[in-house]
Amino acid sequence: MRYLTVCRLIGACLLIALTWQVQAWRYGAQIEREASAQARALSQQHLVALRQQQAENDKRQALEQQLSASDQQHARELSDAQRTQAALRDRLATADVRLSVLLDASDPARGSTMPATPASGGVVHAAPRARLDPAHAQRIIAITDDGDNAVIALRACQAYVRAVAR
Repeated sequence: MRYLTVCRLIGACLLIALTWQVQAWRYGAQIEREASAQARALSQQHLVALRQQQAENDKRQALEQQLSASDQQHARELSDAQRTQAALRDRLATADVRLSVLLDASDPARGSTMPATPASGGVVHAAPRARLDPAHAQRIIAITDDGDNAVIALRACQAYVRAVAR
């Protein structure tokens, strides 16, 4: 009987050990499945993050290209304006062109309310005009140059802000 009790005790111990081992295998398999599921989820999150980053990079590159094209356009406008201004300054310097201003024909300080004398061979009465000194004309052209450059720079800044704000 003692032998039977010892066998039962050993059998019970083996059964308990086997039960523990089976439970360990089950928990191990469950942990493995959860780790695999977590790895898949992390992989999917990584792919989503990569796609978002690629989309942001594409947006940034498109904006950079747009800004570069805009910058080139404004640089071209500025160059054209400067070339035109230089040509006008040269024409003023060579007396090819003279700047003049309209005089107020009704100005009592002028002393005469009559229109300017007609040019020889014509009967058209032109408005009275006064020619500007070439140095003053150069200063006026320089001021308009600065104004033109400021307008072009302002348009470039506005285009940049519009592009970045989108």
